Amino acid sequence: MTRFTPAELEAARDRLVPDVVAGGLRVLFCGINPGLMTAATGHHFARPGNRFWPVLHLSGFTSRQLKPAEQAELLSYGLGITSVVARATARADELSAEEYREGGRLLAEKVVRLRPRWLAVVGVTAYRAAFGERGAAVGPQERVFGDTRVWVLPNPSGLNAHWTVATMAEEFARLRAAAGDEG
Repeated sequence: MTRFTPAELEAARDRLVPDVVAGGLRVLFCGINPGLMTAATGHHFARPGNRFWPVLHLSGFTSRQLKPAEQAELLSYGLGITSVVARATARADELSAEEYREGGRLLAEKVVRLRPRWLAVVGVTAYRAAFGERGAAVGPQERVFGDTRVWVLPNPSGLNAHWTVATMAEEFARLRAAAGDEG
């Protein structure tokens, strides 16, 4: 993996990272917003220690553990990645409530257009902030966007230590079972 200096990472602040999407996906995973490592590399969930890629594999969504640079391969599994807020920051707490709400509005439009079977928001706090669902918990939600159902997953960041790789993989696997296993 490429090593970046603090200055190179800081230069990635506010960059946009292209979505990995297509119409009719089984699951569209949605992160909070790109971190600086993601923005510097152009690959989602790129920070070392982020558990998204290992959990995706352990839950059975992918046949092997993909690297962030292989993110385009997700489409062959009927999977994609987007973000609630497009701009890169060092920490999610740098985002304003308005950015979350606007991100939620734009995400809803994207989901209606792309029509994935499931939208999987990785991070209950992001889901609550984006959609005003203060009581939301991890798991399937009542909310739908067109025909797309919503599932909230635990945030795979290493900072979310009360979820282990194993317990996250169990929750991701629950979604995989609900989404169908034709991947």
